[in-house]
Parts: sequence; C-alpha cells; structure tokens
Amino acid sequence: MEKGVNSMDWKQVLGTAIKAVSLGREVLLNYFGNLEHIEEKFQAGLVSEADKESERVISEHLKKNFPDIEFLGEESYAAGAKVQWESAGSRGRWILDPLDGTTNYIHRFPIFCISLGLEINGQMQLAVIDVPMLRETYTAIRGEGAFVNGRPLSASKETVLKNALLATGFVAEHEHVIAEQLKIFDNIVRKSRGVRRPGAAAYDLAQVARGVFDGYWERNIQPWDAAAGILLVEEAGGVVTTYRGDKYTPYKNSIIAGAPGIVTELQKELKPFISEATH
Repeated sequence: MEKGVNSMDWKQVLGTAIKAVSLGREVLLNYFGNLEHIEEKFQAGLVSEADKESERVISEHLKKNFPDIEFLGEESYAAGAKVQWESAGSRGRWILDPLDGTTNYIHRFPIFCISLGLEINGQMQLAVIDVPMLRETYTAIRGEGAFVNGRPLSASKETVLKNALLATGFVAEHEHVIAEQLKIFDNIVRKSRGVRRPGAAAYDLAQVARGVFDGYWERNIQPWDAAAGILLVEEAGGVVTTYRGDKYTPYKNSIIAGAPGIVTELQKELKPFISEATH
C-alpha cells in the first residue's frame, strides 16, 4: 500500500472491507448446521472451524489489499499472535471478530455476525457488521453517517430509563465479573421497560445504532466485539462511554452505548455496583 492511511479513498477501503466480510459470510453460511469440530478456549468461550476459516479468508483479503495495515483477529490472537494491546497508531489496524455469537451459531440460533473495524491513532475510522441470517450489512465511515443495506441509521433519542428497551451480555468465565453483572442486571431490569440478551455484542451495538435498543451495557467484551459497533453508534447519533463515564475505546473493559440521556441514566445506575477493576 503506497498511500498513507490518512490519504485513503475511504469509500474504496469500505468496498474492500465489505468484500472481505462477504467472504467470511459465505464460510459461515456453508458451515451453519454442519459443524464437526467445536473447542472450548480457556476463559474465552467456544470456537469452531467456522470461526477459524472465516478469519482466514477475511484476513487474507485484507492483507492482500492493505499489506501495511496491522491486523488483530480474535482467533489469531487466541492462537498466540503477537499484538500490542493498545492503539496501532498512524499505521492503522483492522480489528476483526470473524464470528460474534459463536454459541448462538453452534446451537443454530440465527443471531450471529461478523464485525470488522479499522482503527487509526486510537480512533475507529471505518466499520462493517454483517448479520448473515438476516441479510443485513451495517457500515460506517467516520464523519459520513451509519447505514444498514444503504439506508441511514438513527440512534434512539429516549431519555427516560423506565421507557427504555436495553440490551446486555453475561461473561460467565470470571466469577467477579458475573457477580458484578448480576447485581447490575437485578437493578436495571426493575427500572427499565425490558432487557434483552441476544448473545452477540456487535449485533447489540448495531441495534443501538438502529434505534431498536435505547441502550446497552456490558463488561469484559474484547476489542473485536465492539470496535465496529462503537463507530456505528456514534455515527448514528448515539454515545459510547465506559461504566465510569470516560470515553470508550476498544481496549477498555466496560462499555455503555445508547441514546445520550439513557447513557447518562445507566452511568448513574451502574455506579454503586462497579468494582475497582472496571474501567
């Protein structure tokens, strides 16, 4: 790649990213209901041959077209790939979850997706989230809005928590995290209209960007879970912070996203329950 990342043709980059994700989508649809090898990663849930093959075809396409941009993928990281756990700087970094919602996928629950974001200097610049079974592709370029299948997205403008439909997730591998989350859930479910748990963080964030969910919170999701989704939410007019109200980046361990007023309300409601390790 001869051009620097700051002089890229972003529409061209997005087109290449969409093509890469479409290759992964084909893999996931081919394996759906036909898995033979399912493994359990240490404190990281399940993985199948579909996750690995999806990451392989997507990463190969990206590296072929953008050889100078770093790559952080969930499966290659789990396999021992060396990646600096902070911003890639001006060089840029693709951040990929080749199958978000693996447990759903394995059990043939049709809510799963591919999440791909491009981070430069600690800021997300481009996002693609593809939901294969729903035939929905969510896209965003910083400063140019968020879209699903080419239609503009707009986040909720709800301000009252009792009127809000929310989403969250549960990470059961760490006892202190699940204990914290259960206390928070017990509080929030009583004060909101409802809480949903689809089982794929990238999908949750896409629905926040779409205005379906008024807010979303979760602890201990990984960079590849949220990288694309946070840009979608911001470009759709929503807000993304940590539990403590700080600016969220993919390298933080807590996230709140949603309508500005609901994010503020969630920060207040979560504050009494968060531990020192939550940032």
